[in-house]
Amino acid sequence: MKSIGSWFMGDRVIWVVYFFLCIISLVEVFSAASTLAYKSGSFWNPLIKQACFLAAGTVLVIIVHKVPCRMFKAVPIFLLPVSFLLLLVTLFSGKSANQASRWYEVFGIQFQPSELAKGAVVITVALILSRMQREEGADKQAFKYILIVAGSICLLIFPENLSTACLLFGVVVLMMFIGRVSLVQLGKLFGVLALSGLLGALVLFSMPKESSLYDLPMLHRVHTWSNRISSHMSAGDDEAAKNDPMKYDIDKGAQVAHANIAIASSNYVGKMPGNSVERDFLSQAFSDFIFAIIIEEMGIWGATAVVFLYIILLFRAGRISSRCERAFPPFLAMGLTLLLVSQAILNMLVAVGLFPVTGQPLPLISRGGTSTLINCVYIGMILSVSRHARQVKEEQHTEFDGPMTDIKHE
Repeated sequence: MKSIGSWFMGDRVIWVVYFFLCIISLVEVFSAASTLAYKSGSFWNPLIKQACFLAAGTVLVIIVHKVPCRMFKAVPIFLLPVSFLLLLVTLFSGKSANQASRWYEVFGIQFQPSELAKGAVVITVALILSRMQREEGADKQAFKYILIVAGSICLLIFPENLSTACLLFGVVVLMMFIGRVSLVQLGKLFGVLALSGLLGALVLFSMPKESSLYDLPMLHRVHTWSNRISSHMSAGDDEAAKNDPMKYDIDKGAQVAHANIAIASSNYVGKMPGNSVERDFLSQAFSDFIFAIIIEEMGIWGATAVVFLYIILLFRAGRISSRCERAFPPFLAMGLTLLLVSQAILNMLVAVGLFPVTGQPLPLISRGGTSTLINCVYIGMILSVSRHARQVKEEQHTEFDGPMTDIKHE
């Protein structure tokens, strides 16, 4: 009979981080999902659903981390074209939620194709970087191939989910930097992006609110983006309204307002899990703004612990990657970890009011189906790479110790 340890191989620290994030998810989703419990008529329903997703996710982690990481090289062959087609179909006939078509339904099951596409792009970029490494750095053609892959997918995500497209492209740029892509090429890319962003912002804020351009299929979300950015930039302009509670309009930017109340009312030490007040007023308290509820209930120390878990995940992935040769596994591990950690950072910045509202969930903590399961697959892949790194280390150790053993016998 196999021991329990044989089921949980790979880096032990990452396993510990994963289980801690799952525990926090169960506690905080159960606490923050009071509105879901009220609508469903069942007090335990949100907890049971999240527990089922995390249990299924853990099974996926166990299965995926047993797969040799070299096998993941085959994933882009089918996942990339499938993701492209699903995004294309979703863009024109997807299920709409919050005025955005991000969901696609298959056999009654709804999921976000963008979640599949993110993993497909990261794995593809890791494969390109590994195949095109040279002594002096990555081949110059790698930059072109990566832009074609990442650009085509991000352009399909962009109209309905700007934050996800920008997040994914940012991770790809970081992967190119780690993969020794020419700094000259990256510099030119930054210049083009900066110029495009500046021109886009000028057009965005110069367009009248009643413009018919907002009705075009690919631009219907522009008005939402403009409002969110304007709201965030003008949040601290009116000092009188900011300092006088009687003049503060809580209905203007209600999500940010209630998130701020949740954070301010934590009194540093928190109200303890289950005692949140703002969960009843904060929209998406169990998803996009769950970090605000964590601060309200667990205080600054609890929030710091959550941040620390993601930092540990990033550092462990870096250490694992450093043990591998410059090939596919380290690029894969760093790409997937950067994807998880950057999304977590963005969610936290939104919750504390340092970034405009985006709608990004907190990985492995926020309530969700598609995102939770796919994030668990990412963890499984990272653990698979850690197993590979350990094998490489053991082989190097054997090669080093072999001659010494022979000398002793002589």
